[in-house]
Amino acid sequence: ADESSGYESESAGGERSAEVEESRGRQRRARTAFTSEQVCRLEKTFQRQKYLGASERRKLAAALQLSEIQIKTWFQNRRMKLKRQI
Repeated sequence: ADESSGYESESAGGERSAEVEESRGRQRRARTAFTSEQVCRLEKTFQRQKYLGASERRKLAAALQLSEIQIKTWFQNRRMKLKRQI
């Protein structure tokens, strides 16, 4: 099963910035690897509506076993991807 988020914008220097942050005493959060089922459900929801309200985000997060912040961030990133494509 493909567990990629579908985004290819990870910078090559990502490891370096993580090292710098760790040297300052802060832990950088690991990148979420969405399952293909999660991405499919997120994409279907995005096709219906580009913005989610708090209750819709809460329901989707519970259904996909993700945090509301992960859902919110995914939608923000997906809207930016759409904007770049247009």
